[in-house]
Amino acid sequence: MLAIVLGPVCAVHGQAPSASVPQSEAPAAQPPDPQLKPNPLDALRKFEPSADEEYTLGRGDEITVDVAGRPDLQAKLVIGPDGRISLPVAGEIMVAGLSRADSAKAVEEALATYYSNLAVQITVTKYTANRVLVLGAVDHPGSFTFEGTPTLLQAITQGGLPKTGPNQIADVPEQCAIYRGSNQVMWVQLRALVESGNPPADLRLRRDDVIYVPNMTEHFVSVLGEVNHPGPVQLTHASTLASILATAGGTTEKAGMKPRVQVVDSATGKSRVLSMNDVFNPAKSSEITLKPGDIIFVPRSGWYQATYFLERVAPLAELTTMLLLDNHL
Repeated sequence: MLAIVLGPVCAVHGQAPSASVPQSEAPAAQPPDPQLKPNPLDALRKFEPSADEEYTLGRGDEITVDVAGRPDLQAKLVIGPDGRISLPVAGEIMVAGLSRADSAKAVEEALATYYSNLAVQITVTKYTANRVLVLGAVDHPGSFTFEGTPTLLQAITQGGLPKTGPNQIADVPEQCAIYRGSNQVMWVQLRALVESGNPPADLRLRRDDVIYVPNMTEHFVSVLGEVNHPGPVQLTHASTLASILATAGGTTEKAGMKPRVQVVDSATGKSRVLSMNDVFNPAKSSEITLKPGDIIFVPRSGWYQATYFLERVAPLAELTTMLLLDNHL
């Protein structure tokens, strides 16, 4: 069984399907209206950050704090794992997630008790916060740091393009998944995009994204939400909903005393919600047939409505790919 622990919902198949969970059995969601199905490339573009998005400071970045007319207050610092910097007199200041201008204001406010009319400037001297984790069928899986905004192809190249065919030639993977946080996964049919010359093949990533390149001989589902180890879990002939959840580390405390589990069919967008008692009831759980690419989502307690966006970016080969995966099971 394959379980990958990710620090870090997504894939759009037509209009985002949703399901409300009553205290009794939840009905399956209605299929999305085909007239409202968005262009998958447009959805992919919405997933990537803007090209001119302002940089925000992150853990591990090296910065210089300059105060106009006060060289004694100048400091060269590394943002700590908790996102804070420590300045004499002012103490600890949270700067992670702030722009350079906003972090300068935070420093000014922290020093305002002791000094007046300060003008602070923050400069990033070394970018180390743009980290992306690349896992799966690559030569050198691991965490990689980028000075600028990382892109999908850059990240996979850093991990080492997977080798395919009898001569083991390095090639762009057929597909990959981008996990963002604990509740988003974007499927990209990468080779089809590259061969068609579509710019979204090299979409911009966000820091802490996790790129998973599957081995085409393996099949897996994505387990997201309130589980201890969200991410891909290998799907075998013996897999059950209960065993998949167990491989993902089980549910967290935030799932509540009576967790609900929503299973989304990635091919149709239909979903089914089960109570945890039903998950461990062989008669009920046997009604759920898991397929490669399905999403298993455990919502936070008290929040029984979830919306999923399944991006399957394969303009011509999407259906064929799904059929091939099903036939291999």
